[in-house]
Amino acid sequence: MGKNLIQQARGKGGPTYRAPSFRYKGEAKVPNKNIVGVITDIVKCQGHSAPLLEIKYEDNSKGLMIAAENVKVGDQIQVGIGAQVSLQNTLPLASIPEGTMVFNIESQPGDGGKFARAGGVAARVLSRSPDKVVIMLPSKKQKSFHPNCKATIGIVAGGGRLEKPIMRAGTKFHKMKAKNKLWPIMSGSAQNAVDHPFGNKRTSRKSKAKPAPHNAPPGRNVGMIRPRRTGRKNK
Repeated sequence: MGKNLIQQARGKGGPTYRAPSFRYKGEAKVPNKNIVGVITDIVKCQGHSAPLLEIKYEDNSKGLMIAAENVKVGDQIQVGIGAQVSLQNTLPLASIPEGTMVFNIESQPGDGGKFARAGGVAARVLSRSPDKVVIMLPSKKQKSFHPNCKATIGIVAGGGRLEKPIMRAGTKFHKMKAKNKLWPIMSGSAQNAVDHPFGNKRTSRKSKAKPAPHNAPPGRNVGMIRPRRTGRKNK
């Protein structure tokens, strides 16, 4: 009796692979309005690699934001047009000087922030023009954004997470289990034939990798993908 591939089983969204979002503190987004707030607490959320700030805004509403380095409880923050270019303030990219380190950059104006949100990362504003702002992301890739997209000034707190080596497999297991991530990840050629198309008999060398057929469904298109075309080209 056959079994689903791991990637097929994950796609069904069962409890084995579902993120424990009910334990998350909430969405860390920037409000889409001009407002001033005060940092009331710094919390750790299981779904974020960076610390989160609990913000109480001047209209008595509350929200979460990703924390920058060197912020503390009691600091005042500003969001929107007219905010000062200082640590943890959020303002449109059109108002941020070139060379400034930013994080939590909006992909579309008003979406709350999508880019450069992991602990310890930051992006840099490279150039500005009336119709776009070019930013170097943490991956060193340069991407253009709308000038009305907002970004937060500073570097994301929580850097250095990866500097401490993981010495034991059990430590890695519990670290991944906390976020419901699949670990360890086993290659298809190391599995049994019942679990993966590349799996084979019980030997040290199981691999029998073959190109996926032309009519293979998405879950079967793994490993060696067939060539787009074969044969000699006609002139």
